[in-house]
Amino acid sequence: MFNIAPLNSLYASVIQQKIDLKTKPLGALGQLEECAKTLTLILSQSLNSEHAVDEFKPVINAPTLVVFAGDHGVASQGVSIAPSSVTSQMIANFAHGGAAINVFCRQLGWQLEVVDAGTLSEQHHISVHNQRLGHITESINTSMAMSPAQVEQGFKFAKQRVNAIKNTGCNTVAFGEMGIGNTTSAAALMAALLSLPAAQCVGKGTGVTDEVVAKKIAVVEQAVNLHQSHLNDPLMTLAALGGFEIAQITGAILAAAELGMVVVIDGFICSAAALVATRINAHARDYMIFAHASDEQGHKAMLAALDASPLLNLNLRLGEGSGAALALPLLQSSLAFYNEMASFADAHVEQVV
Repeated sequence: MFNIAPLNSLYASVIQQKIDLKTKPLGALGQLEECAKTLTLILSQSLNSEHAVDEFKPVINAPTLVVFAGDHGVASQGVSIAPSSVTSQMIANFAHGGAAINVFCRQLGWQLEVVDAGTLSEQHHISVHNQRLGHITESINTSMAMSPAQVEQGFKFAKQRVNAIKNTGCNTVAFGEMGIGNTTSAAALMAALLSLPAAQCVGKGTGVTDEVVAKKIAVVEQAVNLHQSHLNDPLMTLAALGGFEIAQITGAILAAAELGMVVVIDGFICSAAALVATRINAHARDYMIFAHASDEQGHKAMLAALDASPLLNLNLRLGEGSGAALALPLLQSSLAFYNEMASFADAHVEQVV
């Protein structure tokens, strides 16, 4: 489905040596060093020799953040503080530049795209891409959220969108989401894929009460039990428990990895999509950088399952790709030190360890 090449690990030692020989103690730049290594390794894959890698100066080109929006039938189960109509209202807010993600993208230099993956009210704003898979998913605790055919179409839409972004010269993409009820779907995917109790996966989302959390736990338990026969296949698991936007984010992650792009993963919902993506093709994990640890209860356990060390921990729980957007200066700083910082030999400084 997606032909994703594993990263050439022979280049990793060249990159690590270059980092280690900068004028600093070993490891003194902490996670920025690992970030620089990952970014450079991804962006150097088209080179044909270790010497070329040593001379390579990686840069982030035309970083693009795509917000996928979708409505969830499970919202009817009383698992959110807001009605499903808010999803479409927020798409309009994105289109008119008034949301947090618009502010951060303008400030930091992201190109922002908005995708209607399937919402109750179809959007006709010129800046919103129509990739609708329906109006709303079915409730996950009573039936399949969507059909396998809808998931397949979602992957096709996502691949087309990522290809178009790549053709603008972009080499770094991030994905955000909007969808009332989508933390419940993400928690169900986490519980199913990691074989964890629902109570360890469900959190307060955008700020529900303890009573609503209890309801969410019950809904997730019902959903996982209902779909046991589908849980050995990640595509069927996604169809059973996911959402229109989660399906397209999963497809977009896989498509971007296939194209050798850097994929910046946002919070809980996007990490759930990343988890599904790694179950479809394990090599997709090589291309991911995790932006932040959100305030959603299950996110840290999900990050651990993905062997991910996020760059930020700001107690965010907004979604929209906000954490991914805020990580861009750190990515740029990682490459700035890698490209511009002198080596001990260049600076005539005695090497320290």
